[in-house]
Amino acid sequence: MITITNVRQDHGVDWYEKAGPANDNVDYMFILVTFGKCVYWVNDCKIILGKGEALILPGHLPYYGKSIPTLFHTKYVIHCRKTCTDDVLPILNTNKPLSIKLGCYDMLHERVKSVYYQWTERPSYYTLMADCLLTEAMIYINQEWDKGVISSDKERLVEYMKQYIQNHYREKVTKEELGDVIRKTPNYAATLLREVTRQTISEHVHTQRIKTAIYMLTESRLTIREISEYVGYSDVSYFHRIFKRLTGCCPSEFLDERSSII
Repeated sequence: MITITNVRQDHGVDWYEKAGPANDNVDYMFILVTFGKCVYWVNDCKIILGKGEALILPGHLPYYGKSIPTLFHTKYVIHCRKTCTDDVLPILNTNKPLSIKLGCYDMLHERVKSVYYQWTERPSYYTLMADCLLTEAMIYINQEWDKGVISSDKERLVEYMKQYIQNHYREKVTKEELGDVIRKTPNYAATLLREVTRQTISEHVHTQRIKTAIYMLTESRLTIREISEYVGYSDVSYFHRIFKRLTGCCPSEFLDERSSII
């Protein structure tokens, strides 16, 4: 298990941070970049992180990091302690910074967003929920790490499929369609997407739909039912179940974040 001690979100073009070895409350930092690029220096080693990349930084290492000039970036930073035995997750036992390009980025992004929501909004049992979500994310990262680097050919094919889903998420997306997109068999397309992203076709479609729904809940004046129908759910109760499963909260909780000038 993993215990979180702090969660924050950084963004902008003028971020700078310098730190010595962490105190006893931090065994490591987990950084996930969600937009743009930033750079860290650890033991004179330069690590450039872009969207979809993560850094696991042991707490005993001094470091400094900053934005790349003129380049906007956003990222989540989570400070944690290990409460599991040393042989459970190898990626948490490294003495060196570990930079990972994530094939399962979309799924992990949703998990980390939920961690941030739990930590900042503090609903009932928020610490337990946040710890469980991050532990799950770390397990997926370790599974991906165990498999080694994904080949560039596979990455390219998966990007084609992800782009197709992004353009058609309001419809039913089938493995036959994805097979046509990458000119492979339907079964190969479905297996490859699952292998790289850790999501089935259906799970990836749900993820894209809920991403759009969150944006519309905060940035539009549409009702929950109207948003549900727009993103592809004719049954609003089903929309509520999927939304709660992926975000850990109800759609109505996002309505409070709507701007008064919309």
